[in-house]
Amino acid sequence: MLFNLNPHSGKGEKNMIRVREIFFLKFGKAKEARLLLKEGLDLMKKNNAPEVKVLTDFTGRSYRLIMESDHKDLADFEKTLKSELGVSEWQTWYQKFIPLVNSSEREILSLVEL
Repeated sequence: MLFNLNPHSGKGEKNMIRVREIFFLKFGKAKEARLLLKEGLDLMKKNNAPEVKVLTDFTGRSYRLIMESDHKDLADFEKTLKSELGVSEWQTWYQKFIPLVNSSEREILSLVEL
């Protein structure tokens, strides 16, 4: 569980969930994946996607690339997914990203206001 001491986004909306998309990269592909991810994030911004934070591993399993985004609720997250995945430019980009990844997982966490 994640404790959020400031659960409000810059737009004054209360965020209730944090989504982490975790990509386990192929050995030697981290630099290429990071460069390609920049291109993907630019596409997402163009389509008004929520702000995404990108993290890489410092400890734990190596060669992880993690994208974090906050959403009001699951419906908001689903709406974002549909709007991003439906764009042909994104689908083309994703086909370039897939060969760099061994596997991936998604975590959806509740933000708890203290």
